[in-house]
Amino acid sequence: MLEKIRDGSQSAIAKGILVLVILSFAFAGVSSYLGSSREAPAASVNGEDISKNELEQAFQNEKARMEQQMGEMFAALSADDNYLRSLKQGVLDRLVAEKLMDQTAKRMGLRISDEQIKQAIINEPAFQTDGKFDNDRYLAILSQMGYKTNSFRDMMRVDMTRRQLINGLVGSEFVLPGESTEIAKLQAQTRDVRFQMVDAEPFVAGISVTDEDAKGFYDANQDQFMTPELVSLEYVALNAADLAAAISVSDDEAKSYYDEHQGQYRTAEKRLAAHILVGFGDDEAAAKAKAEALHQQLVSGADFAELAKKESEDTFSGAQGGQLDWFEQGVMDPAFDGALFALQKGQYSEVVKSDFGFHIVKLLDVQGGEQASFESVKDKILAQLKEKQAVDQYYGLHQKLADTSYEVPDSLAEAAKAIGAEVKATELFARDMAPAAVNFPEVLKAAFSDAVLHSGMNSEVVEVAPNSVMVVRVKEHKEAGTQPFEEAKTDIIARLTQEKANEAASAKAQELLSKFNAGEALELEVKAGVARYSRELDPSIVNKAFQMAVGAADTVSLASGYALVVLDKINEASSVDEATQKALASRMASQNTEAAYRALIDSLKANAEISYSAL
Repeated sequence: MLEKIRDGSQSAIAKGILVLVILSFAFAGVSSYLGSSREAPAASVNGEDISKNELEQAFQNEKARMEQQMGEMFAALSADDNYLRSLKQGVLDRLVAEKLMDQTAKRMGLRISDEQIKQAIINEPAFQTDGKFDNDRYLAILSQMGYKTNSFRDMMRVDMTRRQLINGLVGSEFVLPGESTEIAKLQAQTRDVRFQMVDAEPFVAGISVTDEDAKGFYDANQDQFMTPELVSLEYVALNAADLAAAISVSDDEAKSYYDEHQGQYRTAEKRLAAHILVGFGDDEAAAKAKAEALHQQLVSGADFAELAKKESEDTFSGAQGGQLDWFEQGVMDPAFDGALFALQKGQYSEVVKSDFGFHIVKLLDVQGGEQASFESVKDKILAQLKEKQAVDQYYGLHQKLADTSYEVPDSLAEAAKAIGAEVKATELFARDMAPAAVNFPEVLKAAFSDAVLHSGMNSEVVEVAPNSVMVVRVKEHKEAGTQPFEEAKTDIIARLTQEKANEAASAKAQELLSKFNAGEALELEVKAGVARYSRELDPSIVNKAFQMAVGAADTVSLASGYALVVLDKINEASSVDEATQKALASRMASQNTEAAYRALIDSLKANAEISYSAL
């Protein structure tokens, strides 16, 4: 049988079929490569795409910003996938709005010149020292932020163009002096009121709520007695920092390490660079010719600093005679770096080509590396050796923890014993109220997963921080449900009692209102000159007073009871403080501007072709 198959496979028909199969796979592969290599964008705005990579980068930046702003609260929020989806959608909406603004600015012919960008950077306080532009500070901040000068200027150009559009379309919002004055006067009004409070507490003693009343309320309001899903966890934690605390390293060990690694404690040589830059422009050959001509001027005796000021296309270093900053080897573009570290102090290089254009590099000064003494770095070495030993222990124990918790999946006792730790436990808690010891998004996600929650098995090893892991298992689990009536009865009776007491207080307040309207004399408290945001009276009484007409009377609900309120007089403000009026006008203008901006974006969206991909 096998021989027949083998012989058949050698026939012309079989070979023909094989060729067709190979070709079909080949064409399918080419088709897949040509047709599917382009990933679908996150959104398309009037034919311009916002890539998923662009969205992901903006999303990660937004998460980092919110984490810095909100701290641990954001970690708890980010454990909710729905919250993260909502946040990502908000980031995408912002990117769409920015794309619409860029398109509108381009359509309107808005431009930002190099000089405008230069002045904006020079005037930026973050780049100034003692009120003056500091080029070293500027370059250091850009390096810290991960920007190169050209990419930062491009970003500035985009941002300033958007602001130019916003300022032109919505920045013209203003508030008339009469508007702010009248509103300020309204806010500065005071009112003379009379009132009488009716406390609900005295009525409580005469109220009776039966078990039947409470049960009827419970049955009619089941949704108010829903209880969240609860768990209590057992867990074993492993942390390199805890291991390091128990490790001892001697001074002799530290000295030996220092002697063997002295190169690590020598400061790197730094070189102060200057350059003359000629950008590629539209004609690379012409740019190279210009750079070589400038080099020839230097050979002929031209002053480097003066030539840089006149000819360098790096505006900022050019203003400093071409001076850049101190650089360690390996920091700059490889071609630039190689030229700089091949020079002697005071020398300049031949024309060097980098990704940014053609350079003539000059070495202005050198800071030689210095050897740090053992005493100055001893504490650092001790900590480093402790950390190294702790991390070595950590990785060995990490593997033991993973193996043992997997091999004995229904208990953490063996896993804890294997790494010399103890099994700890939490009380019952809801997912959004986790105790600090286990309040990590990754841990909660594992604890509430089906694999752990319902199986009674250990979780996988969960990393909660660098060199810090945890294994958890569910000790007790309570499904979300309805609180039993017997547990809720006491609270229901107290609630119904208070409601009935409030009803009695309301009836008493209505009785007082009827007597007042009938002209009967009442002993009311008097308060003159009550301001809109007064703290001298109950806020409910103040709010009611500023909703009423002169001579009117009404009742208002308080936190515990009711009150009768009578408005006797409105006291108009004779004048308004100038500073208050200006602050109000500024706030009103900001509100108007915000409304105009939102209207602009809504209008652009309404007239644009926008499509979204699934997030």
